[in-house]
Amino acid sequence: MSREKIIVKKDNRMEFNNNVDYCVGTGRLGLALTEEYLKELEFVQNMIGFSYIRGHGLFSDDVAIYNEYEEDGETKVEYNYTYIDRIFDSFLRLGIRPYLELGFMPGQLASGTQTIFYWKGNTTPPKDYKKWTDMVIALLSHLKKRYGEETVTWPIEVWNEPNLPGFWYKADMQEYFKLFKETFLAIKNYDSRYKVGGPAICGVRDAEWIEAFLEFCKKECIKPDRITRHHYTVEFPERIGHYDYSKLEDPKMRFENLQSTRDIVDSYDEFRGLPIHLSEFSTSYTPRGVIHDTNLNAAYLAGQLAGLGDVNEAYSYWTFGDVFEEQGVQHSLFHGGFGMVADGNIPKPTFWTFYFYKQLKMFGEGCVYRDDKAVIVKNDFGYAGVLWNIGEEEISADFDFELPEAGEYTLIKKTVDETCCNPLKLWHDLGEPAYPSKAEKEMIKSAAWPLTTSSIEVSKNGTVDVSFTLKKHGVLYFTLTKRDFTPDRGYDYDKVISFH
Repeated sequence: MSREKIIVKKDNRMEFNNNVDYCVGTGRLGLALTEEYLKELEFVQNMIGFSYIRGHGLFSDDVAIYNEYEEDGETKVEYNYTYIDRIFDSFLRLGIRPYLELGFMPGQLASGTQTIFYWKGNTTPPKDYKKWTDMVIALLSHLKKRYGEETVTWPIEVWNEPNLPGFWYKADMQEYFKLFKETFLAIKNYDSRYKVGGPAICGVRDAEWIEAFLEFCKKECIKPDRITRHHYTVEFPERIGHYDYSKLEDPKMRFENLQSTRDIVDSYDEFRGLPIHLSEFSTSYTPRGVIHDTNLNAAYLAGQLAGLGDVNEAYSYWTFGDVFEEQGVQHSLFHGGFGMVADGNIPKPTFWTFYFYKQLKMFGEGCVYRDDKAVIVKNDFGYAGVLWNIGEEEISADFDFELPEAGEYTLIKKTVDETCCNPLKLWHDLGEPAYPSKAEKEMIKSAAWPLTTSSIEVSKNGTVDVSFTLKKHGVLYFTLTKRDFTPDRGYDYDKVISFH
């Protein structure tokens, strides 16, 4: 973005699909039984409001759905929905629905002992596929009975990242395809209205897996309701102590990778146009990725959110909060956690990127300007936009906004950068307390809010000229709307501010 004048015309129309609030990720579902988790989710829902939430561990032993027992020399199965009901009741109370990721394997149903993570999710195929599908259908039936017909609209995804040997034993492609087929057919036979997707892969051999998955589905005359994959944007990390340091990848290259999946899907007549869901995305793919806590993360993801909707129907940020235990319980307040909110409901800079895009969506759907550092929409009263700077130098941009009518307009700017909204720096300056006191948390939280400024802009010749300045790693949200001036009798603002 340079200093040349950019003309924003009110009748412009540009492609921009803003689905920022469709879904968000979470740590394992069992964590939803904890108080801090629910406090963070409530904060995020009150401020942003996501429609769906996706996380691992639906069938893991800590949620305790699947249980085998012996009776009269026969192995029998019973289901226990005590915990999952508590979890989903909490979700619905907070206005969010589950995106049902079917996994991992209950220990008693597993064919092996391989597990992943601190909380030991079993990642082996079922020893009995009929017992697996019976469990899935029993859960769907229970949910329908408890929550009603709306549950048929809850998205379903079969497993998580089966192309990684840690998440699916030996990354056995054909065994995963069997899991998908058996699960898909069982669900559709129960109620064809459910939408079932896969293969939920990450970026390892992604093209090979997508092609093989579609070939399998074509051969078996199966049509998944959506294709799911993941999207992370860093190079392989350097581990130092507890923490992972990663360099960001070129955004253009990452978008091209997403386009390649769209192209593969559309190369099949049977699957052309199938929706693609990024059921996980972030920058770093580790829960100790220090970039997650930074302003740079917020600025980079602003650019991602501007373009993810081009070829993907939905995209789910991993995750909403820092209550997360894949590599164990965190050692410190800021620890590179995936969450957009830290302990104590301290919003990280990235939180505001998502908040800004939600505000943009609420303001208006008609995009009038978009490039690699800005996106602007309009409604009948004016404009709103998000600008970002992932560079190391301060940048400025001049815009001329075409306005629907002459008169005064109110310009409001909300800025997030390393100077005005940087809780990480205040925590560092306080000495990096691993377990800050209540007072220290409140102090850190006070540094976690955007700087809001305002001005009155006067339309000249049907336009308003506005200049925006962004410091390095900055994100800015603005609105430019018609000013409705309604002073009370005798109130003179200019006299007030000059009064001595």
